[in-house]
Amino acid sequence: LCVFGNDNIDAISSSCMIQAATLKTMHLRSYATPMATTALCTMLRHTAAFTPIARQAACLTSSPQPSSTSRVIHSLSRPPSASSPSSRPSRALSWSLFSTTEEIDPGPIEGTDLRVLKYPHPALRAPNEEIPMEELTGPGSEISEIAKEMFLVMYGTVGVGLAAPQVGINKRLMVYNESGDSKKWMQETVMVNPKIVEFSEAKDVDEEGCLSFPEMGGDVERSKWIKVEAQNLKGKKIKKKFKGWEARIFQHEYDHLDGIVYVDRLTEDGRKEVQPQLDEMIADFGEGGAI
Repeated sequence: LCVFGNDNIDAISSSCMIQAATLKTMHLRSYATPMATTALCTMLRHTAAFTPIARQAACLTSSPQPSSTSRVIHSLSRPPSASSPSSRPSRALSWSLFSTTEEIDPGPIEGTDLRVLKYPHPALRAPNEEIPMEELTGPGSEISEIAKEMFLVMYGTVGVGLAAPQVGINKRLMVYNESGDSKKWMQETVMVNPKIVEFSEAKDVDEEGCLSFPEMGGDVERSKWIKVEAQNLKGKKIKKKFKGWEARIFQHEYDHLDGIVYVDRLTEDGRKEVQPQLDEMIADFGEGGAI
């Protein structure tokens, strides 16, 4: 039996209280830490649609990332600078500007009978009529249905833009999605009766291709920015300024509405390079082609 004086008892009592408080704090901390981590990951999971990268970093997920070669357009969300040769696409990928990888012929496309016409089909050179206001009655209109089917064809051929004459409809209508990804439908753009009202004096040169000219490409000079006026599917007037990648897509598709194809804008050397393929396409088409 050990006996302590009053002073010793008070000291031991205080020490025990401190140790008990410390143990309690440690217990709460060990319990709270995983709870806080779980709560944080849960919160980030619920906001994944807005901050998927933050969620992945915070929760330390190890889900595989898409291959950099799975869709060429992702690496070309902006056209490479003409002043930086090392960043420019190879000739083999020149089609990727208006077909996100080497373009394909998908055959019949579910939901439409439209097909991309190949050079020298006469529809590619024919005049294109303006679309009157009475044909623009919104989502149920014939033009709206044509635009919808044009997007189906564009995605089916792995493209980023398409003009109505390319599918045999000689009207001033064009569609594009600068991402080339059908899942990014918010980036889909429909232009009715478009006009380029101002071009920049500054130009750049980059490789282009076209769905109507399979496996071909060449350098094309375009304005760096443009100002555009058009109508939407309800007939409402649109005024926009495009620059860079989107300006190049627009100018390419706009050319189709004027009966101009990209090979018309090639340099003399560029035209000589693709002429054998053009001659072969003309021979395959036979009589009636519009060269």
